[in-house]
Amino acid sequence: MMLGVGDSIKATVPLNADVYSSPTDQAYPSSGRFRSDINDLMTQIVQFLSQNKAPFTVNIYPFLSLYGNDDFPFDYAFFDGAPQPVVDKGTGIQYTNVFDANFDTLVSALKAAGFYNGLLPRLVGNRGTPLRPGYIEVYLFGLLDEDAKSIAPGNFERHWGILRYDGQPKFPLDLSGQNQNKFLVGAQNVQYLPAKWCMFNPNAKDLSKLADNIDYACSRSDCTALGYGSSCNGLDANGNASYAFNMYYQVQNQDEFACNFEGLATLTEQNISQGNCNFIIQIVGSSSSSRTMAMMGSAFVTVLLTFLFL
Repeated sequence: MMLGVGDSIKATVPLNADVYSSPTDQAYPSSGRFRSDINDLMTQIVQFLSQNKAPFTVNIYPFLSLYGNDDFPFDYAFFDGAPQPVVDKGTGIQYTNVFDANFDTLVSALKAAGFYNGLLPRLVGNRGTPLRPGYIEVYLFGLLDEDAKSIAPGNFERHWGILRYDGQPKFPLDLSGQNQNKFLVGAQNVQYLPAKWCMFNPNAKDLSKLADNIDYACSRSDCTALGYGSSCNGLDANGNASYAFNMYYQVQNQDEFACNFEGLATLTEQNISQGNCNFIIQIVGSSSSSRTMAMMGSAFVTVLLTFLFL
């Protein structure tokens, strides 16, 4: 069925940034090319998008460069400016952050594929990257965390959101980008279940099944905040058990049978949160089967930026 909306509604598929790179002997942005094993396919995709005046979309994860390489310069992963810029030997341009370098590697790859003249945006009036100055349209990928998302790449996959599970901002974020103090406002009138938490029972005698019960709780909730470098990493053994038990208890909407764990858990009305580690209370209205909770993020809270080139 022909609807005649092709000129106003464009279709595209976001690609990962690993579809392009620079050769190891010329590891700078101006040498960017699509990977040799998929170059023909990428060229076809680029040509198709160009012919249909559709956007080329790519997911760029500056954080992953830092996460995957212990020797990666910390400052280079952010926008504050690295003290020792990386110099592109092909252009002489200095790069102070990995986003600019990654973006310009893509620009070079698109140029090589013939996409540059057909579709890359005419970006004006704003600061872009050295090879593509001007306006860049940016979308924040994660509004809320996704507690059921696969953590195969890392625990951070569940914590891209800029808001907590209850709609409260994780950190101050000036939406103006110009120091105008236009910060995110948390959700109003959020209703929580009663102030009850499930914790490790200090009077428990038989601890032989403690590990199995913690594994059970974490496999059916989200315990990624207990991971190394995360917000709850500093808990002791009893604290780890309490966190796991409470996450499961809250996911089950505080079901009375969800806080026992063979006598290893007990209920408390005292908030057992510790420092930056928040022991959450479920919000009213969610379903235990839907698992809609989005949990507290890790210490390295990261926003994935999806860049849509129009």
